[in-house]
Amino acid sequence: MIHFNELTLDGKEPVYMQIAGYVKRQLLLGRVSPGDRLPSRRDIAAQLSVNPNTVQKAFKLMEEEGFVHTSGNQGSVIHADAELMARIEEELTRGLVLSFISSAKEINLSFKKVIDLVSEHWEQP
Repeated sequence: MIHFNELTLDGKEPVYMQIAGYVKRQLLLGRVSPGDRLPSRRDIAAQLSVNPNTVQKAFKLMEEEGFVHTSGNQGSVIHADAELMARIEEELTRGLVLSFISSAKEINLSFKKVIDLVSEHWEQP
């Protein structure tokens, strides 16, 4: 079962989106798998010290995006097929790249310098 005590909330995006993003990252990293149950909304709210309504909003988003299914007697379960995993990977990668590009532009790095730095460090652990 996924634990939310590793999630550090920041003020950069809404908390419910951070919760959903955390579940996506855990899925991509293989720390949770399709079929794994999520803790109850109240348990997550308690772990993160947030309002249960915020967690409910995260669950609604995750259900709409199709990677969490909820049924009354089984609770909420992670669901992901190959197509959904590819879509999540694309979304998270795009976010990282856009954030990196924005930061690089803020400090006036040239495209060539960015490519050189990425090439230099790509193979390092």
